[in-house]
Amino acid sequence: MSFHVVVGAGATGTATAELLADSGDRVRLITRRGTGPAQPGIERIAADATDPDRLTELAEGAVTLFQCAAPPYHRWPAEFPPLAAALLTAAERTGAGYVMLGNLYGYGPVDGPLTEDLPLAATTVKGRVRAQLWHDALAAHQAGRVRVTEVRASTFIGPGAVSVFTLMVEPQVLAGQPAVVAADLDAAHSWTYTGDVARTLVAVSQDDRTWGRPWHVPSGPAVSIRELAERLAEAAGAPAPKLGVLTTDELTALGEADPIMKELPEMHYLHDQPLILDSSQTEQTFGLKPTPLDEVLALRSQRVD
Repeated sequence: MSFHVVVGAGATGTATAELLADSGDRVRLITRRGTGPAQPGIERIAADATDPDRLTELAEGAVTLFQCAAPPYHRWPAEFPPLAAALLTAAERTGAGYVMLGNLYGYGPVDGPLTEDLPLAATTVKGRVRAQLWHDALAAHQAGRVRVTEVRASTFIGPGAVSVFTLMVEPQVLAGQPAVVAADLDAAHSWTYTGDVARTLVAVSQDDRTWGRPWHVPSGPAVSIRELAERLAEAAGAPAPKLGVLTTDELTALGEADPIMKELPEMHYLHDQPLILDSSQTEQTFGLKPTPLDEVLALRSQRVD
């Protein structure tokens, strides 16, 4: 039985903790309020993960430290760096392998498929935050202070996932209501199932080939928001989706009353052009395959009346 620490109990952190516990390992799940799944093998701890001393104490003896937490979206520049620094410090002090969950923001706009060897050339505030977190961790790895890897996912779908689709499209489609979203409805887009994120995090943590480089989560063939909404409606037996497009000006206006919505315009490029994630290296190295899209949508297909 191995001991692991998972920081963050969102959809990915919860799925990772459950996967490890189901395999017979012991998991300490850390959140500010001590939340998370109540099941054998998972110890839920309330703690401030930005406190490196407390986090070091809680991670002592752990084989792996998984970073699955993120500050509120609109507070990334101020709150993500100290959180990541505390996790990196705890990993260095304890010798735990440090597995970071990242996304695609750090690459910036790219023409063509996204591969792990692309430079991080972010053009947005949140993208530069993400890129810096990886640069800091990689520098510590290259200096021999820690073993680190980053697992990068595309836009989340699946139970508990938080993304433009799950917030702005999915609930409306399931309820048979019109949905509007700031996106090209027909642009090909890679979607990442949160369960596949957990499987990838666990797989890379158990293989010495992983350290010192990023890996992409296996994600299925890219489909547009329109097709994804149509397949969700079909799975749920809901009416055909009625989709509309928010202009950038309309999205900006929404942001005047909502701090989260205010953050979306700078990331609009992710949804107004094709976003294709190449996960072939991860699939070939670890023998992982993405969960079929229809299986993922079946998990979200219960209609809301």
